[in-house]
Amino acid sequence: MIANFQDSPKMTSEEYLKWEATQEMRHEYVDGEIVAMTGGSIPHNDIALNLYTSLRPHLRQRGCRVNVSDVKVQANQNSRYFYPDLVITCDPEDLKSRKFIQNPKVIVEVLSPSTASYDCTKKLKYYRQIPSLQEYVLIDSESMSVEIYHRGEGKMWYYYEYTNGDAIALQSIEFECPIELLYEGIIFDQE
Repeated sequence: MIANFQDSPKMTSEEYLKWEATQEMRHEYVDGEIVAMTGGSIPHNDIALNLYTSLRPHLRQRGCRVNVSDVKVQANQNSRYFYPDLVITCDPEDLKSRKFIQNPKVIVEVLSPSTASYDCTKKLKYYRQIPSLQEYVLIDSESMSVEIYHRGEGKMWYYYEYTNGDAIALQSIEFECPIELLYEGIIFDQE
């Protein structure tokens, strides 16, 4: 979930990084604006952990790492910092970093009703501007649905949609798994 600090004065990125390091809650930073991150639902958390559990041994063999929601991504130097639900990097500098990821290969956001619109529009726009990013993954927490944006040539991005019975594929890291694995243990609301 997100909550914008509408009445807060704008901060520089340096002020944000110093301030954020002292906060109990996480805050994203978008062009001087502070955005508070609130907790997600249990299904949201379980989906992220199901994917993390599958990815970790696969990535370790490739010299890559996957981090969960407490790791910040610098989406644009000095103007945007985000906390995606999962981030994958294979960049040697990122593998040594202790502050934030600068060259993500894959970013994953688990959608919730309160964040879906933002993640599918503004974050999609911001993330696609990261030169190293190869795939942006959106996982619905309310139904079995995964969307993947995969970088093509130039400014081209390909869109893939997965649902019940499909195997999702992350081409940039040569990873494939049944969509049901992401939703293992998830019970959807019956409305």
